[in-house]
This record gives sequence, structure tokens and C-alpha cells, in this order.
Amino acid sequence: MSDASISPPQVLRTEQHGGVRHLILDRPRQRNALNDRMIEALATALSDAEVDTGVQALMISGAGRSFCAGADLQHFLALHDSGQTPRAFLATVSALVRQIELTDLPVVAVLHGHAVAGGLEIALACDAVVAEAGTLIGDGHVRNQLLPGAGSSVRLRRKVGDALGRWLLLTGELLPAERFLASGWLHAVTESGCGVAEGHRLASTLADAAGAGQAATKRLLAELDDRPAVDDGLRVELDAFARHWAAHDIPAELHRFFATRSPNPLVPQGGPT
Repeated sequence: MSDASISPPQVLRTEQHGGVRHLILDRPRQRNALNDRMIEALATALSDAEVDTGVQALMISGAGRSFCAGADLQHFLALHDSGQTPRAFLATVSALVRQIELTDLPVVAVLHGHAVAGGLEIALACDAVVAEAGTLIGDGHVRNQLLPGAGSSVRLRRKVGDALGRWLLLTGELLPAERFLASGWLHAVTESGCGVAEGHRLASTLADAAGAGQAATKRLLAELDDRPAVDDGLRVELDAFARHWAAHDIPAELHRFFATRSPNPLVPQGGPT
């Protein structure tokens, strides 16, 4: 069999349960790190769901050990080696996250293992979020001398509060899911292995309320969140990432990360209690 006849590996699976469309990030060996194929697959799946009258709610979860460990940093280095910066790729990630935020369909995120950087940014755009006990959640970008590129600088402090959001952005620390309950951002923390069931329960409740009123309410909430200011903030974030990338040798930092990382590089390094 020739290489040309081999199908590319699957990066996203979909399941339908009643009115709930379940999108499953499926790069488990990479902890569902986001690359261009996964972003394209997610955007297509979301657009397909929006025009399917049998879909009243969406649920996003991850296969394997984690929800999503962020953007694929190897992809960043491949872009650098080809003479490009990650800005254009991050713009597609940011656009996808904005699409999740603005869709008329209610979206539930189910977190487990790790929800870091781009994984956190996807969750911040969802309407309801549940996490399994012990899930490590954080922005994480500064650990690799990076800036956010898909909205955490815009959304994180608004969703979890200024003090906690600022701490997560400036330290890169990962905190267990239980720390986020008081903020109101997490709808629930479940026992290990029970997140998808709880997420489906919430998505089904949202699906039961589907209709013109719910869709109009979502659009109203987006408008009240000051959509133009959010869009401006997302552009400022990408511009800051591009300036930082150009001013510092970030690829060297990423090469050091891959050369020295431990078997579990996402273990948190301590922080406030």
C-alpha cells in the first residue's frame, strides 16, 4: 500500500446521544494537544452541529489521560523551522474558541487529567464546565516563556476572578479543580471517571431548554459581555504574542523544554493555598 493511500490519523470523534452532540478530542498520546488538523476538525464539527436540527447542545471532552494540554509546541517549532511564527496558527485557535463562545448552541466542557493553556482557553469559552476530581487546571504559558494566544488573558480573570486569574497567568501554576469551585466557574467537580456522565446530564438539561428563546438569550449574553471589547482584546493578545516571539529566542526555550522535561512535565510547582 502506498503512503498516499493511508488515511491521516483521527484527531476528533463525534457521538450523538439524543439531542447532545459529543465532540471528543482524540490525540491521546499528545494529551490532545492542539494542531492545525484538530482545529480544523473542531471548527467543521461545530459548524455541522449548528445546521443539524437534531443537535440541541454540545459537549466537549478529551480521550486518554487529559482533556487538553494546550497547543502542540512541536508545531510551533516546525513553524519556526519553516521561517514562520505561530501567530497565524494561533489566530485560527482563537477564532475557533470565539466560535465556541458565540454559537447559539449551549456548550459543556468536561475536564479531566489536565486542562492547560489552549485546553483551558477552550473551557473558558463554554457555557458550563465540569471537572473530575484532581484535574490540574491552569494557563501555563509562562512556563515556556510564552504568552496566551487564544483568549485566556481576555477571559480568565473575568471567569475565575481577578486575583486567581492574575496568579495563574503570571505563575503558570496548575491548580486542582477543587480550587475553582468557589469562583463559580466550575459547575461541579465529580469523582474520577464520572465527568462525562455529569457533563451529559448538564448538556441534556440545556438541550431540553433549546429553542428560539435560549438561542436569543445566548446572543444577548454575548452582547452584554461587550463583544467589540472582547474582539479588540483578542487582537491585542495576538499582537503581544507576536511581539514577544520576535523579541526573544522562544524556540530556544521550547527546545530546552523538550530536552529537559520530566515524564510528567505538567505537575504543578506549588503556589498559594
